[in-house]
Amino acid sequence: MPLILSTLQQHTLTLKLNRPDKANAFNRDMILELRSALDEAEANADVRAILLTGSGATFCAGQDITEMLAAQDQNVSYHEHLRESYNPLVLKIRQIEKPIVAAINGSVAGAGLGVALACDLRIAADNAFFTVGFTGIGLVPDSGVSLLLPALIGLGRATEYSFSNLPISAQDAFAWGMVNRLIPADALLPTAAQIAMMLAMGPVGAFGATKKAFNRAMLPNLAEVLEYEGELQDARRSEEEHKVGVEAFLKKERPSFI
Repeated sequence: MPLILSTLQQHTLTLKLNRPDKANAFNRDMILELRSALDEAEANADVRAILLTGSGATFCAGQDITEMLAAQDQNVSYHEHLRESYNPLVLKIRQIEKPIVAAINGSVAGAGLGVALACDLRIAADNAFFTVGFTGIGLVPDSGVSLLLPALIGLGRATEYSFSNLPISAQDAFAWGMVNRLIPADALLPTAAQIAMMLAMGPVGAFGATKKAFNRAMLPNLAEVLEYEGELQDARRSEEEHKVGVEAFLKKERPSFI
C-alpha cells in the first residue's frame, strides 16, 4: 500500500498521507515517500500547486512512537534522525517555488504540526485541532515548530500550548492566524482543492519569488533552528522525563514527571 497517495488535476498535485490506521503518523518510509513526491513535483512543470492532506479523519499524528522506541533501542541519534527525515522535509516545503496548501482534515500534532506550519496556506476543517505534543513525552519542539509556531501565533501563546500540551481548537487557530480559513468538515477537501487550483492558474513564478522573499525576511535562520532542535532532542532522549513520557503515552495515561 502506498504511504503517499498522489493525484494530478488541473496542474494541482494532491498528496495524501496514507496511514489512516496509525492516524497518519510518520514512519521513515512515509517521510521518504513524501520527500520523493515533493522532489518530483518541484521538477514537473505540469505541477503548479500542491495540496497536502491526510487520509481518514486525521491529518497527521506526528512521529510514530513505535518506530521512535525501536530507534532508541538501536541507539540511533535523534539528531541524526532529524537530519535525515524532518529537517530536509521542512526545508523542501519552504524552498519549493510553488504554492503548497495544507488541508487540515482533523487532528495534527508533533512533527505533523511542523509540516503543516511549513506550508504556505493552511485550510482547516472546523473540527480540526492542533497539539504541539513534544513536551508530553519529555522532548522539545522540532520539525521547525520552535520557530514557525511563535512566528504565527506569538511567543506567549506558543509557550503556553507547548508547556500545557493542550489542543488548540480550529477556531482559536483561525483567530490567532495559524490557519487561513475555516471550512465545514464535509466541504474541506473540495474547497481546499479549489483554492490550490486557483493558485495553479496564477503567476506561479511570482508566487515562488514571493516565497523566497518571505523566507529571507521571516525565516532566514530556519536551517540553523532545525539543527539546534536536533541537538536539544539528542540531549533530551536520555533523560528520565522522556522515558516516563513515552511509557505514559503508550499506556494512554497522564505522565507523572515528579
